Amino acid sequence: MSKPLQVKQTDTDVLIIGGGTAGCYAALTISRNSYASVLVAEKANIKRSGCLAAGVNAINAYIVKGRKPQDYVDYATKDAAGIVRNDLLLTAAEEFNNVTADMERLGLVILKDENGDYVARGNRNIKINGENFKPLLADAVYSSKNVDVLNYVNITDLLTENGRVYGAVGFSIMEETAYVIHAKAVLIATGGAAGLYKPNNPGFSRHKMWYPPFNTGAGYAMGIRCGAEMTTFEMRFIALRCKDTIAPTGTIAQGVQAKQVNSKGEVYEHIYGLTTSQRVYGTVRENQLGHGPCYLQTSGITSEQDQDLLKAYLNMAPSQTLKWIESGKMPGEQDVEIQGTEPYIVGGHTASGFWVDTKRETTIHGLYAAGDVAGGCPQKYVTGALAEGKIASLAIIEQLKAASVEQTSTIEDQAQAVLNDYKKIRSTQNGLFTIDDLEEAMQKVMDEYAGGIASNYQFNEKQLKLAEEKIARLNELAEQIGAEDMHELLFAYELKERLLVCQVLIEHLKNRKETRWHSFNENLDHPEKDEKFEKYVNSRMEDGKLHILFRDLVKGDTYEHTNS
Repeated sequence: MSKPLQVKQTDTDVLIIGGGTAGCYAALTISRNSYASVLVAEKANIKRSGCLAAGVNAINAYIVKGRKPQDYVDYATKDAAGIVRNDLLLTAAEEFNNVTADMERLGLVILKDENGDYVARGNRNIKINGENFKPLLADAVYSSKNVDVLNYVNITDLLTENGRVYGAVGFSIMEETAYVIHAKAVLIATGGAAGLYKPNNPGFSRHKMWYPPFNTGAGYAMGIRCGAEMTTFEMRFIALRCKDTIAPTGTIAQGVQAKQVNSKGEVYEHIYGLTTSQRVYGTVRENQLGHGPCYLQTSGITSEQDQDLLKAYLNMAPSQTLKWIESGKMPGEQDVEIQGTEPYIVGGHTASGFWVDTKRETTIHGLYAAGDVAGGCPQKYVTGALAEGKIASLAIIEQLKAASVEQTSTIEDQAQAVLNDYKKIRSTQNGLFTIDDLEEAMQKVMDEYAGGIASNYQFNEKQLKLAEEKIARLNELAEQIGAEDMHELLFAYELKERLLVCQVLIEHLKNRKETRWHSFNENLDHPEKDEKFEKYVNSRMEDGKLHILFRDLVKGDTYEHTNS
């Protein structure tokens, strides 16, 4: 029998859920610019959580010499076939260089040439030594005034009433303690959703993936449940990666200008196009046509370039460096085989996530979103997450100057209902299925029926209907699982989060009846692009039912939730 949970209640001006890139920088910004109290809740530890945990060797969104922010907007808009929020892209791009300079002041090493200029990698990137990026951010947060950090605390539910947020509820994964947190404003910075689909490396190696396996779509899920509007889940992201190691390919493609070639040595990238989705699609099609395996053509690069690649991957994806060393062949002696990953929902690469205004406020008043969890602003990467954390936090400071809103007894009732759910799961004995069983079943369903690796990322409406039915059944079974300890309680909620995101994703895939992004959204019943769908496919859950909304594109002006 589980011990009763100790319940701790706390009040703060600002609650930040997620201590990754956006969350940490938001906390830092609020501390620098106000006297507001800030509480950062992170289910891991802010020193090593989120996408920056493994380090990074480049800033992939930067306005290099000779370029301007609008150039970045144009690039991202073209890459996403027009389904973007220009206002969000521009406000983020205007901050890219500012937040980069700030990180340099905090100790980030940015490579410079003999003239003292940043070393560019292509038109939008600069090289860094970023293995300590996240520890630098974490140290800055710990040194900030009026900021408290709750590590190893998993937030599960928002407290909302009449379209406004009042706080959240969560639990410690280390101690038998639950937290009811009252806040005047809440920022969600929980990252995207991984683990929805069966990965390239299932079984024991199922967490060997491109995106952090611990990002389960928790922010999406808590927003969906409280009726926040979501956008563009159907623009899935599939990463083109080095085979087996799942190491990034951009370092090779841009660093040594390596072309994509098939088994015959033919360059194929120009046949299919050079947008992010087209690079994946070209690789998939060449394999389908019997022209695989596919590679990045590194044979013949110089020994100096060999060493540069080994060093770059050692700081970012050491498994790739080890693979080269173990094989006894450097990149210059053998091409690098490539493949696509399983699909992800991640707003830093695509436009998937919360529907926000330019201040990054969601459709729930007082609730903000930044980083991968925020939609409409693709290709924002690390600097975009920093920028959105800054934009949202400055807006929160302004909001706090307004009159405070008193919570009602309904909020306390909501909190108690969540605590009762924790008690129920902890007192339930697992039946026929474990959490792992249901997660594996979910991934198999999504893989086979909702456009996973097994189907070359393709789907049709009949398959999506089956996926919908099967995910609904798994949701029912998930209500019967139990947890022997707090760690298992975390896994139970992660499963529920993923299942809910799957449900919304399937509905979005069903409603964009075209193929706008090959591989990312490969609809076999509607294989061509359709001008009728130059719209955002949005969704909102009301009374447990998901409603789809089609919104007109925001181009020259800004969107401030005036037409919601």
